[in-house]
Amino acid sequence: QVQLVESGGGLVQAGGSLRLSCSASGRTFSNSAMGWFRQAPGKEREFVATVGGDLWSIDYAGSVKGRFTISRDNTKNTVYLQMNSLKPEDTAVYYCAARNGPVIATMRQEYVHWGQGTQVTVSS
Repeated sequence: QVQLVESGGGLVQAGGSLRLSCSASGRTFSNSAMGWFRQAPGKEREFVATVGGDLWSIDYAGSVKGRFTISRDNTKNTVYLQMNSLKPEDTAVYYCAARNGPVIATMRQEYVHWGQGTQVTVSS
């Protein structure tokens, strides 16, 4: 059983930065592709970023490319999402997710383990 716990959310002004962390339990972390998703009120959960078990395979949603950076530290069983140049439209609950395998994916259905989410609010 994999457990994921997100942290680092909060309130920030537009243009500011936040770094989200996701700590994972379980001995298969290094073999699992990890992803970040977000869900704004009244909207569906959407893909943000993913990183593979190899640490090098990475993909981003177009709306965050160039502003967000995903990374992972397999020695700490942790994945990060550095968010810069935040915009009010980035406001959402951000979720960490894990796959059963090292290959990255952008579809929500391809992730089997989910955290409880952390709120990010960007004020204008």
